[in-house]
Amino acid sequence: MIKPFEEDLDKLRTRLIRMGSLVEEQVEFALRSLQEGNRELAAIVIDRDNKVDKLDLKIDKLCQRIFALNQPVASDLRLLLSAIKINNELERIGDMAGAIASVVINSPESVELGKRIEIEHLSNSMFRLLKASLDAFINNDPDLADHILPSDSTVDDIYYSMSAKLIALMEEDSKLVRAGSNLLFVLHDLERMADHATNIAEMVIFLVRAKLVRHRAVNTDTD
Repeated sequence: MIKPFEEDLDKLRTRLIRMGSLVEEQVEFALRSLQEGNRELAAIVIDRDNKVDKLDLKIDKLCQRIFALNQPVASDLRLLLSAIKINNELERIGDMAGAIASVVINSPESVELGKRIEIEHLSNSMFRLLKASLDAFINNDPDLADHILPSDSTVDDIYYSMSAKLIALMEEDSKLVRAGSNLLFVLHDLERMADHATNIAEMVIFLVRAKLVRHRAVNTDTD
């Protein structure tokens, strides 16, 4: 017979996977709306943000319940700590997807300017990183997580290059300043999404190997 504690842990993992799937879809829709200028798709992202927030709260409450009613051993404690961190990272990514969708709706000029700087290079690189991080979590795959970590630097390089290109366009044509300012926020959100996705990969390594990963280097000292 499965104990209530084990049932709660299974429920926690199931909800985290559901959260990951929901946020991944939110990001996918937001990026598609950005690339296509699809305001209807952007509206769907904004409408469903409340669903992400509700699931975030359910996961937080479940973690609190497990801590309050049990004395988890090391491996279970790592799962709980990882769940809290991963849930927070996913919620932040979901918020940023909503922010990008808002730009699509409120600033069509920013969408057109994004096409000029080929923003899809940054968005596609970030989305690949996010999908890989979620796959690493779902499959308990620290080797995949290891492989992901250097990708964050690649996304950073694209972000800085694209930001410089955008600023140069704004300096050449003052009419682009408003749209360009909105787009700079979008670029920053995309870069931050990659950071949050990388944090998820780091937590997978912590969860499976009991090793803390900080500043993209493995730290074998778990004190």
